[in-house]
Amino acid sequence: MNFTNFGKYILLLKAAFRRPEKTKIYLKSIFQQMEFIGVGSLGLISIISTFIGAVMTLQIAFQLVSDFIPKTIIGSVNRDSSILELSPTISAIVLAGKIGSAISSEIGTMRVTEQIDALEIMGINAPGYLILPKIIAGITMVPVLVVISMVLSITGGYLGGTLSGAVSAAEYVQGITTDFNPYTITVALVKAFVFGFIITSVPAYEGFYVKGGALEVAQASTRAVVVSCISILACDYIVTQLLL
Repeated sequence: MNFTNFGKYILLLKAAFRRPEKTKIYLKSIFQQMEFIGVGSLGLISIISTFIGAVMTLQIAFQLVSDFIPKTIIGSVNRDSSILELSPTISAIVLAGKIGSAISSEIGTMRVTEQIDALEIMGINAPGYLILPKIIAGITMVPVLVVISMVLSITGGYLGGTLSGAVSAAEYVQGITTDFNPYTITVALVKAFVFGFIITSVPAYEGFYVKGGALEVAQASTRAVVVSCISILACDYIVTQLLL
């Protein structure tokens, strides 16, 4: 059954990436989705990233009890963990809950109210019109949100560490600037690109093939979030294994 679902998912993506009938309409839809995914999620990502960075700094400081380990290591550990893992993965899981459920509900409601059937009768490529703008917006805006999350997470670590007295400002800044490897940002952006694709395409698939009524739409939304989160974690492992 899972292979059947995967096959239907691939065929739906193939239909979604077909050449658009009218580019102007697609562009308008892409910008609307970019605003919904990017601007609409900015506040939530900002709050979560700042607090995660602050908590991480306190936990690292708590675990470094040896006098032989310099406190500058707190900044460098927080920097690398934020860039490589926390910002891409936590942001993606949060966005899967917020955006994934919305996409699945929107397309699922259109399916059960026969709006998708009406589009197909009019000769419009429904998967392309409904799904492609969401995917393009996802792979564009999720990396942007992840970059913002990295900055705020490191800033949150600075604020949390200095305000609590766990680490001085000079030690933290020295830690985040020492031995920095720019390749870690490349790995994080690859993850963000993959996660952005999953967050938009998996819920779109779940919504597109809904059958029934309001209850089935709700079940599809829940399933979309669960499958997206599992897929994000699995791809997180694969990308990390391949690139590091």
